[in-house]
Amino acid sequence: MLGRLLLLLILGVSAVHAQPYPSKAIRIVVGFPIGGPADIVARIVAQQLTERLGQPVVVENRPGATGTIAAELVARAVPDGYTLFMATQPTNSVAPHMYARIGYDPLKDFATVVRVAHNPLLVAVHPSMPVKSINDLIALAKARPGQINFATGGIGSTPHMSMELFKRMAKLDMVAVHYKGETSAIVEVIGGHVQMLPSSISVLLPYVRSGKLRGIAVTTVKRSTLAPEFPTIAESGLPGFDTNSWSGIVVPAATPREIIQRLNTEIVRLLSQPNVREQLVKIGFEIVADTPEQFAVFLRDENTRWGKLVRDLNLRAE
Repeated sequence: MLGRLLLLLILGVSAVHAQPYPSKAIRIVVGFPIGGPADIVARIVAQQLTERLGQPVVVENRPGATGTIAAELVARAVPDGYTLFMATQPTNSVAPHMYARIGYDPLKDFATVVRVAHNPLLVAVHPSMPVKSINDLIALAKARPGQINFATGGIGSTPHMSMELFKRMAKLDMVAVHYKGETSAIVEVIGGHVQMLPSSISVLLPYVRSGKLRGIAVTTVKRSTLAPEFPTIAESGLPGFDTNSWSGIVVPAATPREIIQRLNTEIVRLLSQPNVREQLVKIGFEIVADTPEQFAVFLRDENTRWGKLVRDLNLRAE
């Protein structure tokens, strides 16, 4: 009798482990509030994955500390494919170099799945600024060292780091003014309290087209498909300049390879769907849909690039 019970127990356990992935709900953790670029991408992916995988895929927002709270949570999660993280430039290539103590290693503690998309930034100025191009901005900043301010949604954010790179490449003295979120930064520039800012092109475009702000250039190496009328910074006087706000899926490092490949395959397929592409392109995103290996190389390069800039500027999280 005891032997039979043990056999049934073993068979039951084996059956549980033999269940095909996924057999329960999956969560995508986002380190930023609802409505931001990373959250929007996560929700589009979650909706489509729910249909493709036959299990609920939900988005869980855990904002705070430049997304590092959420990143640490996922780094320490069970590596079974049921906890995913929407990695971004701040969480996985900037913040780890800014904080004296952080609960994860951006490269060792995660396995890359797929870089989903990137979002060009648009550099915009208050209409009162005598600036209509990047060359104008550079000339004005050189004529007024330390007098031109730019707003950001927080230290270490993609807009902040993009402007720090711009300052370095153009050899400019400009002052960062940090706010708690992109919305506050935009409001301050529209109100004329700060002279300029870089931000997501999809977010700034309505203000630019209504005349509340003046757009002068995008930060990516290629012009945006959403607003191709704006030249790139690279073609406007700083060759090689290229930054963007990117989003990609990573999982805890020990996640089985077959699960990573399954997630990559499904996400790449859903990103090829016309309705998904239309949703993303309409709000300024450009789809990447790369392999886990390509994303891993990209992430290493991002850490090298931004880690060096953080150290050179001695940036520290507030």
